[in-house]
Amino acid sequence: MNASRQQEETNTKALSGAEVLLRVLVEQEVEVVFGYPGGAVLPIYDALFRQNRIRHILVRHEQAAVHAAEAYARSTGKVGVVLVTSGPGATNAVTGLVDALMDSIPLICLSGQVPTALIGNDAFQEADTTGITRPATKHNYLVKRPSDLAPIVREAFEVASGGRPGPVLIDLPKDITVGNAPLPTSGEGRLHRRYAPRLDADADAIKQTIAAMKRAKRPLFYTGGGIINSGPKASEGLRELARRTGVPVTSTLMGLGAFPTTDKQFLGMLGMHGSYEANLATHGCDLLIALGSRFDDRVTGRVDAFSPNSFKVHADIDPAQINKIIKIDVPLLGDVGRTIEALLQAWDGEGQDLSPWWAQIEGWRALDSLGFQQDMSPEAIIRPQYAVRRLYEMTQRLGRDTFVTTEVGQHQMWAAQHFQFDKPNRWLTSGGLGTMGYGLPAAVGAQIAHPDALVIDIAGEASTLMNIQELGTIAQYRLPVKLFILNNRYMGMVRQWQELLHGSRYSQSYSEALPDFIRLAEAFHGTGLRATNVGELDGVIEKMLAHDGPVVADICVAQDENCFPMIPSGAPHNEMLLGPDQEANAAKITQEGMMLV
Repeated sequence: MNASRQQEETNTKALSGAEVLLRVLVEQEVEVVFGYPGGAVLPIYDALFRQNRIRHILVRHEQAAVHAAEAYARSTGKVGVVLVTSGPGATNAVTGLVDALMDSIPLICLSGQVPTALIGNDAFQEADTTGITRPATKHNYLVKRPSDLAPIVREAFEVASGGRPGPVLIDLPKDITVGNAPLPTSGEGRLHRRYAPRLDADADAIKQTIAAMKRAKRPLFYTGGGIINSGPKASEGLRELARRTGVPVTSTLMGLGAFPTTDKQFLGMLGMHGSYEANLATHGCDLLIALGSRFDDRVTGRVDAFSPNSFKVHADIDPAQINKIIKIDVPLLGDVGRTIEALLQAWDGEGQDLSPWWAQIEGWRALDSLGFQQDMSPEAIIRPQYAVRRLYEMTQRLGRDTFVTTEVGQHQMWAAQHFQFDKPNRWLTSGGLGTMGYGLPAAVGAQIAHPDALVIDIAGEASTLMNIQELGTIAQYRLPVKLFILNNRYMGMVRQWQELLHGSRYSQSYSEALPDFIRLAEAFHGTGLRATNVGELDGVIEKMLAHDGPVVADICVAQDENCFPMIPSGAPHNEMLLGPDQEANAAKITQEGMMLV
């Protein structure tokens, strides 16, 4: 230890490790922690009890704590913080950590650990948390010395939010939090390592991109969640870039809201359940500029047939993503918001006439690939697309700031297709990991972050049951979350794949014994509503939106409805299933494609 460090620690007050931890969290402007107590973290909970700067939200499961913190982070742009105990507390959090890692969500997960002297002795509730979470986090730490505590926590926040955001875990042995620990007086603390991701793309690469844009006759912006992670200015820059260049825009699932989905230049999502025009534009463009997107397999489909004739530019802050899946002609390594700003500064408005390209796109758009027919007689079965569309239309009338979370499955895709998002950070879903049970705890996190906003979890009945215990959290904090269940009694997407890939043998995808969702809501001190036909739908939505407390709306929808358009797994973007009438003539699903599902 050098002299200055000795002096610094000499100048500190005698605080417990738990108190030091909370002081650094306050220093990092943490206002909310989502967690669940246990023996190894009781000193931290005791310190929380004796302060009033940080609010703790008691969830009912550690996985839910991470999803709530994810939504808090994604909807605010701040770092989400989770507190769990050792052993099962930490392992229960792993699913959420992987979810945050794949979707690039900045998180700090504080996990309790047995005292350092017992590590490796198979002590009660001991788990090798750093070993288990190494591939599940952007970085993790085991605090072995009290003097390391404050610097590690400070560094962890920089790692979580810097570069490509992600989850960082800090494992805290109980003796570290019980015993005294120094709190260095310097505001910044010392970093163990230099973490300085590159922020500005190479100037020559910007010139090459502009030259490609000037000669392109069929350009396309393919946008992703990186734009939202970069902050509101990145979304504003994208809107300006699209307006000034006239280039059409498509988006990944995670990027929805970065560009207004009601804008005429928006083609809809691309990929497996993307729109006809977005997928054909991706296949037929001569310049593809990927902005903050990572060429996920649900987007690319068959890699060797992905946008086969385009010149490809990829803007991403993570160098590991460049040329990882798709060969790139020009890499733009840096923060995507700053890259967009550089492109705006370099663009002089002189490009090709794009009217023939737009005419072709409008021809594809005329197919109305997201269209559906709803029988409007009062007793008619509700089609799930119609339920989402009506939910969107009726929320628009309220004019409230609205956040939508989802679970994972068919309902998620219908929500992405039929609920419109004109602002970033309002669409909160599990994209990379596809975590069933994400939406309800995510709604908790979004509602805590935005107490006056309307927060709706669009759910499937199977997925929502995976974390239904969070109705208890919602009740405890009187959160006015609306749970909008599209109930078809099936694991809908599983059923759809079984129909397409396995001869309609619906093995274990039907739920024989669902709960009565109205009584379930009442058991958790909420309000339950149900619509079983078209004539009841609007009334249920109206009551749900008007109620100032939590509501579970059970919307009974057509059981055999499938989600279209759909690119069969393993097929290129120009081979889509557009609906039941066209399935017989569509591309065949190959053995290789079956393995990609």
